Amino acid sequence: MPEPRTRRERRAHNLFEAAAAYVAARAEDDQDRIEEAASWVSPEALSFGVSELACRAVVALARERDESPAAVARDLLGLPVS
Repeated sequence: MPEPRTRRERRAHNLFEAAAAYVAARAEDDQDRIEEAASWVSPEALSFGVSELACRAVVALARERDESPAAVARDLLGLPVS
């Protein structure tokens, strides 16, 4: 007899939840959580969610630093200022 699924496992995840969990797991280098979050939505949906999260993070950091989003994005990636 299969084990009952937990409440969390039964409910559907949206692409933003998947993206947040995926990025957090990547930041912590947790392969099990990376794979779990990636399984919640299609690869296309996950890609869109990660992209949206990146945009929002860059905008938030740019406001916090009083810099342009381009400067923040380049800095986060270790690229020279253009």
